[in-house]
Amino acid sequence: MKKLIKSLKKKLRNFNPKLNEECGVFGISNVKDASALTALGLHALQHRGQEGCGIVTFDGKQYFSEKRFGLVGDNFNKEKVLNKLPGDYAIGHNRYSTTGENTLRNIQPFFADTNAGGIGVAHNGNLTNSISLRKKLVADGAIFYTTSDTETIVQLIAKSKRIKTIDKIVDAIFQIQGGYALVMLTQTSLVGVRDPFGIRPLVIGKLKNSYVLASETCALDIIGAKFIREVENGEIILIENNQLKSIKPFPEKKIRPCVFEYIYFARPDSIIDGKTAYEHRKSLGVELAKENDEDADIVVPVPDSGNAAALGFAQHLNMNFELGLVRNHYVGRTFIEPSQKIRSLGVKLKLNANQSAIKDKKIILIDDSLVRGTTSYKIVKMLYDAGAKEVHVKIACPEIKYPDFYGVDTPTKKELLAANKTNDEICDYIGAKSLKFLSINGMYRAIGFNKRNENYPQLTDHYFTGDYPVKPIDELGDNKITQLSLLSTGSNN
Repeated sequence: MKKLIKSLKKKLRNFNPKLNEECGVFGISNVKDASALTALGLHALQHRGQEGCGIVTFDGKQYFSEKRFGLVGDNFNKEKVLNKLPGDYAIGHNRYSTTGENTLRNIQPFFADTNAGGIGVAHNGNLTNSISLRKKLVADGAIFYTTSDTETIVQLIAKSKRIKTIDKIVDAIFQIQGGYALVMLTQTSLVGVRDPFGIRPLVIGKLKNSYVLASETCALDIIGAKFIREVENGEIILIENNQLKSIKPFPEKKIRPCVFEYIYFARPDSIIDGKTAYEHRKSLGVELAKENDEDADIVVPVPDSGNAAALGFAQHLNMNFELGLVRNHYVGRTFIEPSQKIRSLGVKLKLNANQSAIKDKKIILIDDSLVRGTTSYKIVKMLYDAGAKEVHVKIACPEIKYPDFYGVDTPTKKELLAANKTNDEICDYIGAKSLKFLSINGMYRAIGFNKRNENYPQLTDHYFTGDYPVKPIDELGDNKITQLSLLSTGSNN
């Protein structure tokens, strides 16, 4: 019985009905207390991954590494831990796994010795050809110690015949495909890399004379660093001797950042394309309001992800905005639990209806996205049970019909509700009076475009359109390759 209760508590703690982020990265050069500043940066990026965290430092002579399961605040909050990480250069990583088992060996940053010296690598994203590359590397005699696709990058760097480390990195990234942002630490430099389409985010900051690389600007804010700019798509940033050098080895492409950074992934206070994510999300709500055809008494967000969109919606239509749902912030936020029974219970742990605000009211309920629909069903039922007269659901993005292969943990197509049901069928399934998704062009207008460019989309929007800028080779190849599992799931290394 005790084991059963323990297992149940773990499942409830891990409940999350949303799409899940894939990792946060951080790096800083030539500054005292580099490990402590890195820990603070990772803390600001905690929303991007809660499975594990790690820091690698360099003191001019040797590298130091600490990797732990769980949250940054639980692992890198003590002086004795940070004292194990001396040096003025550091990189760090928050992990949410989409490839590889949840073992300590898979927690980043990874480290390797090469003939040009040591290198640490932290990776946000997913390679669409990592398994194919891995098979070739194994055939050539490479030995893998993890099941993470990031080790493939490390192996490619180590195997390169180039002399300089930066040339080895260029050699490696020409062989990989997918959506990725890399932060690397060598014996002489801090390096940042963003994929040719700019799918995964990476920004540059400066703290006095020190340069900083991070997944989002909120990680710069927490340490008092000034935001300089985003790393461009296909750009390599080389920070050496307090100088920043830009290298662009790829043929020029137009940037196509992941649309879900605007909709959900990025922290609301992070800057994306000149505006905060909060501003973008309010604009999504405004566009949703422009497409609205329902009368109601109040607008209610699904907290916290629907707050900004609901506020924009209500302000545009001059409607009353009410916190009709109250969120319990002390429930853990990690990865999607496959058990539907547990997932349903998890909704009640996270949310409760505010009866005084919603009783006898016609409600417009706004959320940022709808994935499986199970959570929406529970929330709609919760509102009706609390006395709501009508519940009209509005989603501040289009229908999610296709899975992701670039570092976001999405359900398979058969589990995506909108991929298998019509709008009316989804509405019946979740028990709402009506259901409306934001249009594709409405979403593009909210983010700053007139409409979607059908010939060359401005965003990576495959979730809604099935338009993948990089072909997912490992998943859709003629000979489907399964993930290599070289480690026991029970490994502590």
